[in-house]
Amino acid sequence: MGLHFSKQEFASRKSKVLKSMKEQNIDALLMFRQESMYWLTGYDTFGYVFFQTLILNQKGNVVLLTRAPDLRQAKNTSNIEDIRIWVDKDGSNPSNNLKIILDELNLKGKKIGIEYEAYGLTGRNALRLNKSLENYCLIEDQSELITKLRVVKSKEEIVYVRKAAELADKALEEAWKYAKAGVSESKILAEMNRVIFEGGGDYPANEFIIGSGDNALLCRYQAEKKILQNTDQLSIEWAGTYRHYHSAMFRTMLIGKADSKHIKMHEACLEALKNCENKLKPGNNVGEVFDVHAKTFDDLGYNKSRMNACGYSLGNTFSPNWMDWPMLYTDNPYLIEPGNIFFMHMILMDSENQLAMNLGETYLVSEKGNERLGKQKLDLVVL
Repeated sequence: MGLHFSKQEFASRKSKVLKSMKEQNIDALLMFRQESMYWLTGYDTFGYVFFQTLILNQKGNVVLLTRAPDLRQAKNTSNIEDIRIWVDKDGSNPSNNLKIILDELNLKGKKIGIEYEAYGLTGRNALRLNKSLENYCLIEDQSELITKLRVVKSKEEIVYVRKAAELADKALEEAWKYAKAGVSESKILAEMNRVIFEGGGDYPANEFIIGSGDNALLCRYQAEKKILQNTDQLSIEWAGTYRHYHSAMFRTMLIGKADSKHIKMHEACLEALKNCENKLKPGNNVGEVFDVHAKTFDDLGYNKSRMNACGYSLGNTFSPNWMDWPMLYTDNPYLIEPGNIFFMHMILMDSENQLAMNLGETYLVSEKGNERLGKQKLDLVVL
């Protein structure tokens, strides 16, 4: 089996989940989030785009219900021993197969938690699931039960996050090397991804964001690939990814020369990032981190250019995005703990002047503060 963690690590995780289930008075948990399945068992697949669930009951029984293409996937990548297959056919309803398993586990009339906040559990499948379990058992939303356990990283996980950070640093070096007038954004993306894969990394959970000119103001990937002009701005958000663990970075770099407004925007981003670093420590909540970010930008006159969130947790995530819980926005009460991994992004989008400036780094929270995992300079780079 290609397990990425020790038996002791998996045993500890399972124990924590069972303890949380007992505290919530849940007899069983139906996992639909691939992140939960991977974290708990090592199961590694993109088969969650179809109906797939991992069942865990209070007795510790683990059963996977999936499709035939993922039978060997589960055997090769996880410690799951009991794997059931539902058959593809017209009118097939895998919720009925699930009910058979629940009967075997004596869960009729019991309380079952369900991970509804899952990209693999489509609206249609959720409706079918609810209908199948109607008058069968008590159900409740337990989307964050495992997520709240995953947010604090173990020593074994942090090794992978550090490796991801190394790969992200190497990708930035390639961006600086190839981002020149006359070069296509496609070439830059190709070289950044090349060093990550050559370093043993994985596909990220979402596409890298890249854009020059007016597209530098976008916060999402889009398909247009421009050629860099003699004087230009280039925004890139990317992540090094290793064993599905992410370490993200964000930069706006300038081509040809720096506009005076760009320089001031970068100074504001750097000041905001430093202020957020000082606030990102145990005992504070993540809402306070956002508030210091917002105050910094607002005091400097950038209220209309900033975002309403300034980052989020990172960890083992799967497509369609690498954003994890919790997010850094105002009034979020989550208390910061040692072992948290947060990506903090300082984003300024000046639509009036069509200017962008971004600065983002990933941090590991320690007992007394935090450590920036990326080791590259934070300077404004003109290429």
